[in-house]
Amino acid sequence: MFKGVHHLAVDEKGRLAIPARFRLTLAEQCESQLVVTIGPNPCLEIYPLPEFERIVRDIQAMEDRDQAEALKQWFVGFASDAEIDRQGRILLPPMLRRRVQIDGAAVLMGQDSRFDLWPEAEWERRFGEAIDRTPTLADAFRSIRR
Repeated sequence: MFKGVHHLAVDEKGRLAIPARFRLTLAEQCESQLVVTIGPNPCLEIYPLPEFERIVRDIQAMEDRDQAEALKQWFVGFASDAEIDRQGRILLPPMLRRRVQIDGAAVLMGQDSRFDLWPEAEWERRFGEAIDRTPTLADAFRSIRR
């Protein structure tokens, strides 16, 4: 499980250092093979290869073929393989960085089976306020906390 918020930087070559606490898990789980793609939010989604492949199988199994094709075009069409190098970094493709405007300061946010990589300014805009100021989320948390 990937969790937590990590303020990082994407260097001028588009490299992102994966936090050390996740590298061992990723080495064991997927031999450090990741997939970077876009999703519904203005951030990059970073998946261990087996999780990405599972989602692709789920998309292929969808009954609504038009919806499956549309999802595949975005999720798979924009996907790029990434491998963690000896310094613990991955290279983010320029096209994907431009798509979500990641240049410099970024926030890596654990999302259970994946990471979301946000431009820091966008992350602050969306998540900078306390959760109790967001009534919908506060209500959702109350419904699961028993």
